[in-house]
Amino acid sequence: MNAERSLFIVRAVHTAIWAFFAGLIFYILIAGITGALTPAVYVSIALVAVESLVLMLFGWRCPLTIIAYRYTEDRASNFDIFLPAWLARHNKTVFGLLYASGVALVVYRALFVAP
Repeated sequence: MNAERSLFIVRAVHTAIWAFFAGLIFYILIAGITGALTPAVYVSIALVAVESLVLMLFGWRCPLTIIAYRYTEDRASNFDIFLPAWLARHNKTVFGLLYASGVALVVYRALFVAP
């Protein structure tokens, strides 16, 4: 398989995984806002926490980014994912804040707001 095709596959898989975790983060935030605290919310929080741990262990890089390095010399912020450059560049900040806000709202509702 040539490098261009391999990079395309890595980018497609990376984008699908990113979309999954972005969806979980929005789900957590919406649950925190609405108070719809189901077991799925807590599973989502745990899944994102595990993903964060993986990123931490890999020096705040996705393992798929490391794989993508093999197929190109390009190092633009979105060389390894199908996202706009500005979002790829600020992804951890934007989604980290959304995740922290969602978790804070879930904790607040779980501890201080009557069901």
